[in-house]
Amino acid sequence: MGMLVAMTSPRPLVERKRRQARARIIEAAQELFHERGFDGVSVGDIAERAEVGRTTFFRHFVDKQEVVFAKEQELLEAIDATAQADGIPAARNATEAVEQLRPVLLAVCSQAAADPAGYTRHFQLVEQHPELRARDAVKMQQFADKLGDLLIDRGSDEAIARFAAQIAIACYQAVKRLGNDPRTLVEEIRAAFGRVLALGTGATEPQAE
Repeated sequence: MGMLVAMTSPRPLVERKRRQARARIIEAAQELFHERGFDGVSVGDIAERAEVGRTTFFRHFVDKQEVVFAKEQELLEAIDATAQADGIPAARNATEAVEQLRPVLLAVCSQAAADPAGYTRHFQLVEQHPELRARDAVKMQQFADKLGDLLIDRGSDEAIARFAAQIAIACYQAVKRLGNDPRTLVEEIRAAFGRVLALGTGATEPQAE
């Protein structure tokens, strides 16, 4: 038994050190972007502030743009965890597929907006740099792909799954375009889903005041 412990215990230690290094890189990057602006910071600057080597930096991130979207990567992984944990049956049509994605996206957005100040700083930074806006668009498509994959893994038809995933992302994008207030993000996205699903039933939507 003692030999087994000796053989298995190093891996959790290595994983913990890996997570700590990643967290230091993210924290260092955020501090430097705030102090110097995104264009005034290099990968070397981030590595130095985080007290890691450049090689360690590149084990975690392909470039400094990707550090900006570290939270998005965590949220993508959260969708994977949802897919592995649930036992929800396949959606039989597009309406059911959109309904299935609603709680998933609401949970993701709730997690994203849990730190309102950090959420706002992130999007202020993204809006200031075309290369970050382009990366944001790539991330949005990755979210759509993950949501579609979740439905397909449940047994849904691929065409229905991909369509529903794009609708779900459109609900988020519409709210983001109209204000993107982290304090009201979840409820506004919930309302956007409600409007979409009302279209599918032919129900009359409440009129905006």
